[in-house]
Parts: sequence; structure tokens; C-alpha cells
Amino acid sequence: MKKIEAIIKPFKLEDVKDELNKIGIKGITVVEVKGFGRQKGHTELYRGAEYIVDFLPKIKLEIVVDEDLVEQVVEVIEETARTGKIGDGKIFVTPVEEVIRIRTGERGPGAI
Repeated sequence: MKKIEAIIKPFKLEDVKDELNKIGIKGITVVEVKGFGRQKGHTELYRGAEYIVDFLPKIKLEIVVDEDLVEQVVEVIEETARTGKIGDGKIFVTPVEEVIRIRTGERGPGAI
């Protein structure tokens, strides 16, 4: 099993969710996060005062899947979340040693 974490632009969430649903992904954890990378933030004007926005709003998706679905999920996220502009985000894939469904105690891939 693998955990896929993707940091994407907020307005891409619905499109990514819909495309993942089409390939059979039903469980996604979504977290509103803030951060910066090469984009570095930007300046904004508020009531006549200019200020720097260091941390930009992003969405973090967390999805745990069987290893045979990893490449398909990564491709869907990559293609759907891409705008071609700086700040499109990142995808991280890490191994998952164990999954346990709290309600039933079920373990392993069946607990996803």
C-alpha cells in the first residue's frame, strides 16, 4: 500500500475529486493548508496598505491505495491539477506499513 499526498491549488479540488472518483477512488482526506515553494508569495493591497502574503492557501489531498493503483492516481492528479503556471503543487508517494479500520478492526488493503 502507498500513501499519495498532493498539494494543489484550491480551485482544482473539485476537478481532481471528480476525476479520481471516475477511476474508483472513494476515500480522500482533504486539508486546507498554507505554504510556499518557488512561488514565494506575493504582495497585496488592503485598505491602501501594501502587505506581503508569504504563505499561500493550498489544498492537501491524502489518499491511501493498493500499489497497483498508484501510477494511475498520480497521473490523474498530475494531469487534472496542472495549470502550467508556477505554484501548481507537488505529489509525494510514501509506503504505508499498515491500515486498520477502527470500526471493525479489519487490517491491510481491505481496510482502505
